[in-house]
Amino acid sequence: MSKEAPTSPVSRERSREIKRLSVIVAARQARLLSRVDLAETTGLPAATVTALVRELIAEGYLIERGPGAATTGRPREMLAFNPRAELVAAVSLEPPRISCEIADSEGVLIAHRTARLGDDVVDTICAFVLELVGSNLPALRGVAIAVPGVSTNGAVRLAPSVGLVDAWPIGESVQRRLGVPVVVDNDVNLMAAGECVAGAGADVTDLLLIHVADGIGAGLVLDGKVRRGASGAAGEVGFLPLDSAPRRSNRGVGEFEARWSANAIAERVVALNPGRRPDSPVRELIQLAAASEPARDYLDEVLDAWTRLILSCACVVDPGLVLLSGAAADLDDARLAQIQSLVSAGTPAPTQVRRATLGDQAVLHGAISYALSAALPLPALP
Repeated sequence: MSKEAPTSPVSRERSREIKRLSVIVAARQARLLSRVDLAETTGLPAATVTALVRELIAEGYLIERGPGAATTGRPREMLAFNPRAELVAAVSLEPPRISCEIADSEGVLIAHRTARLGDDVVDTICAFVLELVGSNLPALRGVAIAVPGVSTNGAVRLAPSVGLVDAWPIGESVQRRLGVPVVVDNDVNLMAAGECVAGAGADVTDLLLIHVADGIGAGLVLDGKVRRGASGAAGEVGFLPLDSAPRRSNRGVGEFEARWSANAIAERVVALNPGRRPDSPVRELIQLAAASEPARDYLDEVLDAWTRLILSCACVVDPGLVLLSGAAADLDDARLAQIQSLVSAGTPAPTQVRRATLGDQAVLHGAISYALSAALPLPALP
C-alpha cells in the first residue's frame, strides 16, 4: 500500500488560516456566541476551537462576556466579537478637499477629518489614513477611495478635477504603501451604494442615482450590486451627446454635463441676474423663476434636459427608482413633481423619482461599505 504524502508546512499553515478565518467570520456574524456554538457553526473540533478562541481573545478579536442565559445544564461561557479589532478607512476625493473616515467592522465612525487635497494624491491619502488610524494601524483591514472619475482595477482616468485624465494606478500605489486591500471606485457609484445602505434606496435592490455637480454622473444598482460595465465607465452620462453629431470630449468633460451641470446653471444664473456666483444655483434659479420669465423658461429647459437623461437611462435598465443627488436634489417639490410627471409619461415601466437623502455623507457611507466588503471576506478553500 502506498503511503499518503505528508502535508507540507505551507498546506498546514493555509489550513490553519482557513480555520482561524472561519471562527472570525462566525463570531463576526453572530456577534455573541459560545465556544460550543462556534464548533457547531464552523464544523471544527472542540479542541481546535478552544485553541483558536484563546488566541483570538489575546489578539482582541473576541471578548469574554461571562455565562449566558441558562437553558438546560450548565450555562455556557459567552464570547462577543469586538468590532474595533477590524478597522477600515473610507477616503473621498472632493477637489479641492479630501475627506477621510475610520470606521469599525460594524460601520461605526471612529475618526473623521476633512482638509485641502495636496498636490500628490497618493501621499495625501496615505498621510490622512495613517494620521487618523494612529496606534490602531495593526487593526486596519482595508481602504476604499472614492474618485470623481472612471476607475478600472484601481487605476483612475477621466478625473480632470484631480488632474487625472489618463489612467494612474492610485489603488495599487496606496495598497503598496499601506499594506492592506484597497478598493477604488467612481464617487457616484459610491453614492449609490451609500444610499442603498443608509439612505433613500434602503428599501430597494434596483436604482439609478443621478448626481449633478461640476459634472454629471450616474450610479447604477441592479439586484443589489453596483454595476460598473466592461471598463468601469458605466454611468458616465455626462458624455451623452446633445445632437446627432457628437463632438469629442474636451479633456474629460462630456457634452451633456458641459451644458446642464451645476457649473453651467450657475453661469446662466449670473447672466440672468448679474452678481456673485451662487453657491446653490438650482435654488437661486427657482427663486428667479418666480419673478422672471427668462429664468422660468431656462428652468424648464433644465428640467426637460434632466428628464431626457432619466428617460434615456430608464428605458434601457428599468431601475424602478431614480434618485436625484447634488444640485438636482435642490429641486423643490413642485419641480420634482414636474419631472416625475414627465418621466411617468415617457417610460415603459413605472419609475419613481426621489431626492437622495444622505447628501455629502453618501460617498463615505458607500466607501465604508466597500471597504468592509473588501477587508472582511469569507475564507476561501485552498
